[in-house]
Amino acid sequence: MDLRELLNARRMNRSFSPATVNPKTMLRIVDDALRSPTAGNSRGVSFLVLSDPSDRDAYWNHATDEAWRASSSRYVGFARAPFIVLSLCDPEVYTNRYSESDKASSGLGQTTDAWPVPYWFGDAGMATMALLLGAENQGLGAAFLGNFRNERAVLDHFEVPAQVRLFGTILLGHSDGKAHRSRSLDRRVSRTSRLHVGLFGHRAAETD
Repeated sequence: MDLRELLNARRMNRSFSPATVNPKTMLRIVDDALRSPTAGNSRGVSFLVLSDPSDRDAYWNHATDEAWRASSSRYVGFARAPFIVLSLCDPEVYTNRYSESDKASSGLGQTTDAWPVPYWFGDAGMATMALLLGAENQGLGAAFLGNFRNERAVLDHFEVPAQVRLFGTILLGHSDGKAHRSRSLDRRVSRTSRLHVGLFGHRAAETD
């Protein structure tokens, strides 16, 4: 499948089959996603892969609460995913890198507050998208869950260093074909309305 086909085919999967996935295949997909770019080649993005059932249970117990798990129509389908991948980034890696001689003139090496854009999150997003596309290329289902609550509780449980941030979580496995359709898909905003040429507001012509 070429890149355009992958982008068109990729969808968030919200209900997983309990069928297993070869761990070597999965780790290769995750490893390949780490080839994505990082600012200054800082390499401050990492993935934590959870496949042991007790680790997956611990993730859900820390990342959600009992009331949500009991009431959510999606939890059971999500929880069947055999792999949970935490997309992590370390701001200190970036400030350390930008304090080195070839980057020091940027002024970004002293504190994270000096960064007008926190590139560690952008880089984690790139790696996450590479992982989603890699899963699609292997015929696997994937879902991205944003980091909205309980970040430190999740990370502390898995002994992630205090300065490391959780960008989000990727669920990976086989789809069971029963995914709940997201109401967000009812929103219709054309791509050409978001594609500007020359000046903002100058729209591109329709692409094929």
